[in-house]
Amino acid sequence: MAEPDYIEDDNPELIKPQKLINPVKISRNHQDLHRELLMNQKRGLAPQNKPELQKVMEKRKRDQVIKQQKEEEAQKKKSDLEIELLKRQQKLEQLELEKTGRFKRSREKCPREFCEGEKANLRRTGQEMAEVQDS
Repeated sequence: MAEPDYIEDDNPELIKPQKLINPVKISRNHQDLHRELLMNQKRGLAPQNKPELQKVMEKRKRDQVIKQQKEEEAQKKKSDLEIELLKRQQKLEQLELEKTGRFKRSREKCPREFCEGEKANLRRTGQEMAEVQDS
């Protein structure tokens, strides 16, 4: 880009261009803030410019970890009564499983033809009862 001719001439009648003044940079608050940022950068203290979503997610994660820790502590501090109740509950569950297992085993021991014959007998009696009620 070619420089204008009026810069070379030392004509006192011409107005020489000057750099415009930035009112923000001149303000005292801006200068103090800039100085503080430079000092923090030298010390290694960068400002926390995290997005709000990231802050919320970190807070939730911290809360979740704290909640898990509390639950673990509560489980460790079970009283004698709670331990005894858990033992009884487990015994009852085992008894129920044994009963259902016995029922299944008893059904397996039953001959297939006998069970099918009984079902047929029940159907016949059901039909006969329906015929008697209809008439």
